[in-house]
Amino acid sequence: MAGDFASASAPASIGNVGVGFDILGQAFDAARDTVTAFREDEAGVRLGRVSGLVSSLPADPGSNTALAAAEAVLKAANAPFGVRLDIDKGVPVSAGMGGSAASAVAGAAAANALLDQPFSLEQLLPFALEGERAASDPPPWDNVVACLFGGLVLVACEEPLFVQRLKVPEGVTAVLLHPQAKVETRAARAILKSEVPMALTIEHSRRVAAFIAGCTTGNLDLVRTGLNDLLVEPQRVHLLPVLPEVQKAAVGAGALGCSFSGSGPSVFAWATETDAEAVEAAMMAAFTSAGIPARAYRAPAASEGVRVSRIGEQLAA
Repeated sequence: MAGDFASASAPASIGNVGVGFDILGQAFDAARDTVTAFREDEAGVRLGRVSGLVSSLPADPGSNTALAAAEAVLKAANAPFGVRLDIDKGVPVSAGMGGSAASAVAGAAAANALLDQPFSLEQLLPFALEGERAASDPPPWDNVVACLFGGLVLVACEEPLFVQRLKVPEGVTAVLLHPQAKVETRAARAILKSEVPMALTIEHSRRVAAFIAGCTTGNLDLVRTGLNDLLVEPQRVHLLPVLPEVQKAAVGAGALGCSFSGSGPSVFAWATETDAEAVEAAMMAAFTSAGIPARAYRAPAASEGVRVSRIGEQLAA
């Protein structure tokens, strides 16, 4: 039932999941953005209180993913009201953790919860993508679908839309280290080559197929074989020169694979629950040896997606 306010939270995410550039995304419930939408008589969307990891955000929907997504929802529904959004940022920005996507998804879900006839979860996808467009145009799908639907998600086809949530092997944990550095998604995408050799395309396709087959069958040897990005990572490694040492440390401690999270600078690894602590410690030691401070996060590879946490009526003054 619609009310005067609604709060929604969306998780961080791991874009590409190493081998799946722009086609795979994974929810990462170690950090969340929370957006609270307040119904207002005046049409449109407005920025309210900003809290959490940042103290200010753009007030223009063209530069704020939560506002843009909420605006798209209200326009599509022909809503007879506007909203004010309070945004609590729990996902770091420019970290390769899907911070813009988390705000977009939470903004769309919070505004949607105020509608008398809300859209379904699947119907929220284009509105969340429109929000993500404020951060990157055209908007990448991987982070958005992951934090909307949760778990490991494959964008099987964009037109017509076909998104499939994949199985994740039981007992697999995602370990992520966020170093004190920033990488803008637009800049990281701009350095990528528009063409690659056929032999590289074939070999990389093997990795993607092995990874997805390993996930769906629970075969960790296939996951380990596939979780090795030959396509994008080599073009971006100069953005974080310590990456090879971090990867070596992670794999040496038992990780199934290790790569950039999204466009970086964060680095993630998949590991069994048994090995996760050792993998995290090894990755941290590699960053420390390079003189780079980093913060560690850990969450199940099968993390929950967006959730609406509360809907209610504002108290009269």
